[in-house]
Amino acid sequence: MKRRVLFVCTANSARSLMAEAVLRDMAGDQFEVASAGTDPATPNPLALQVLEEAGIDSTGLHSKQLAGLQDQPWDYVITLCDKAASECGVVHAGAQQIHWDFPDPAATNRHATFALTLKELKERIGLFTLVHQKETGLKPAEFNPVTVFKALGDELRLSALLLIRHQVRLCVCELTEAFEVSQPKVSRHLATLRDAGLLDTERHGQWVYYYLNPALPEWLRRVLEETAIHNASLIESPLVRLESMADRPVRCS
Repeated sequence: MKRRVLFVCTANSARSLMAEAVLRDMAGDQFEVASAGTDPATPNPLALQVLEEAGIDSTGLHSKQLAGLQDQPWDYVITLCDKAASECGVVHAGAQQIHWDFPDPAATNRHATFALTLKELKERIGLFTLVHQKETGLKPAEFNPVTVFKALGDELRLSALLLIRHQVRLCVCELTEAFEVSQPKVSRHLATLRDAGLLDTERHGQWVYYYLNPALPEWLRRVLEETAIHNASLIESPLVRLESMADRPVRCS
């Protein structure tokens, strides 16, 4: 049975929404996760933007009133600001109450602040999942061929992966330009590839770059190499659009 985690902050518009999306993205097969606010407001567009840029699916994220979730059985209730911790009291008698105090990025309304908050949430949530690894059975990604080939069974995902392989590292805006599709669509496909263990990410300044997972097994590397050699047409047009892209981000080394 999945452990149930509830993230709480005052407005449920930034920190707790990002935490909900991160834990679901990181270990959604191990945890059932939600978020709520003591005084909920509209989701902050910058919170949703940095999630999409990081390849984390934000579909369906919305602010919720804590009172509507308090009667549900939670294993962990994690408050993300001092105000919420003092206001919400005991959400569920059987839950383990945990408090993490993250400054509200909305106070500055700057992209860089939201990106930093997301980075710090990912680090804290990564530690949370590791601490509970024994209890939840959380395991490192396995390169199951069924999972891998399902991920590669979409033409856009396969083409994006081959283009990333060709270019070594690419960010979402570059892939959006190359394939002439929306940023949310690209981000969703990248998230699928990352969940299958095919991609990893790294931030350089404001940009999140995607690259082939260095841990790819040799058999999978050979599959990608043969596919690239015999199907160059999959990336010909995207490569032309990418190379003519105006204001392209400076490539990271």
